[in-house]
Amino acid sequence: MNFDFHTHGKLSKKVEFSLDYFRNMVKSAQENGLSGFALTEHFNTRNFFDVYNTLDEVYPYIQNYYLVDNVRIFPGMEVDIQEVGHILIVADRAIIREIRTKLEPYIAKDSFIKFAQLLELVAQYELLIIGAHPYRKSTPLYHLDPTLLNKLDAFDLNGKDLYSMGIEENSHLVYQFAKTYNKPVIGGSDTHHLLQYGCIYNELEQDCHTITDLKKIILDGRYTIRISNNLPEKVLNATEQKAIEKKMMESATI
Repeated sequence: MNFDFHTHGKLSKKVEFSLDYFRNMVKSAQENGLSGFALTEHFNTRNFFDVYNTLDEVYPYIQNYYLVDNVRIFPGMEVDIQEVGHILIVADRAIIREIRTKLEPYIAKDSFIKFAQLLELVAQYELLIIGAHPYRKSTPLYHLDPTLLNKLDAFDLNGKDLYSMGIEENSHLVYQFAKTYNKPVIGGSDTHHLLQYGCIYNELEQDCHTITDLKKIILDGRYTIRISNNLPEKVLNATEQKAIEKKMMESATI
């Protein structure tokens, strides 16, 4: 099973969720060899709940995933924390909705939840919690309290950072960082645009149907990260096209 742990279903946080756009994203994911991905949309995106409400109306939900044209899409979200940094949460749709409801007081930039508070909030749930792009200049994780970082399940080797920092440099930093905490590294494209799918993914040694399946296979190390030879071209083309389309879509929304 080829799986991407960090994806977005919207081009921008400022635009509404579009089912047509999402369908094109799924089609591209499938064309790039993916059989599943975590939909980790930003928790403070415009009308967050519309994403999952729309998917509920259109697609079957089996165990812990939506089945969209034979692609398994596991619910999730990307949460900003007060200390600066992004945390990925992958869980059953009911849990994602419940956590997002509890995060309502923290969606404004000057009101983000503290890292320790977030960890306490999610501790009661069965989920996968991942430190996103730990060496991104704008939202690093390496400065955070080690005792809190140690409570994460894994760290994200991110397609955007592999492009911006270079594959060798970013890989070295992320793997060394994860080794400090004896945590696994997983691959995430961080795509907002269909052209970026397949730049990095995880080849899981078995099919996964539940969050427990995903978490176990990661913690057991039964997967291989694959980085496309075309990663620079994929990310660059996606970034350029995203900028063009984002400007058009946000102008139409205003």
